[in-house]
Amino acid sequence: MNQDEIKALFDQQASSYDAQWAKTLPIRSCLHLLLDAAFAELPEEAHVLCVGVGTGAELSHLARNNPTWKFTAVEPSGAMLDICRKQAETEGFAGRCQFHEGYLESLPGAQIFDAATCLLVSQFILDRQARSDFFHEIARRLKPGGLLASSDLASDVASPEYEVLLRAWMNMMTQADITPEGMARMRKAYANDVGVLPPSRVAAIIEAGGFEPPVQFFQAGLIHAWLSKRTASSAGNRNGKLMMRNWAGCR
Repeated sequence: MNQDEIKALFDQQASSYDAQWAKTLPIRSCLHLLLDAAFAELPEEAHVLCVGVGTGAELSHLARNNPTWKFTAVEPSGAMLDICRKQAETEGFAGRCQFHEGYLESLPGAQIFDAATCLLVSQFILDRQARSDFFHEIARRLKPGGLLASSDLASDVASPEYEVLLRAWMNMMTQADITPEGMARMRKAYANDVGVLPPSRVAAIIEAGGFEPPVQFFQAGLIHAWLSKRTASSAGNRNGKLMMRNWAGCR
């Protein structure tokens, strides 16, 4: 799927998205718990960039626990962002937020952030150079040493372990009330529309985008999460492309 198709899909799912995934809340809660620990040393008045924020689960969690932080939420799906904004208004922290409907490259201004989140987003970028360029776009908006917490579906799809993980993952989706038709679409999407790569390759893509070697701090089934620190160099894009070429040649 291209960007427009993915955006249309999330627009359609927005109204039922949170209810559909409610039974997988323990995974998200554990990830958020570790996210708190990863961001524990951010400044008291940190400004956090939330890329692909969706309906705003991590935004709400971070805002509740850090009442002096500010946030910029970026989301291409207007329907998803509307839910995120309304939740922020309901919880009383909308005044600390900027909401941008669109992609990161269209975010106006030259604001430099202390940290960023990017949860289950880059997996939809199938071209590996484009995926690394996406992380570079995040890196250039972070201060040197700024933190990125990112997560994606990851596994070596050619390995026997993948079938074991995928079967368990699909069983969990069944318990989350995903219909058989939805399960079939999901399995097809994982094969064709989601860039499920080995965790080491995802980490290499992040590093090529201008970050120090990422540290994996979370795994639940197919979901892996990494903590990365922006390099001090401002030449991340040029160096990143060189690293990607070298990495690709070693596959």
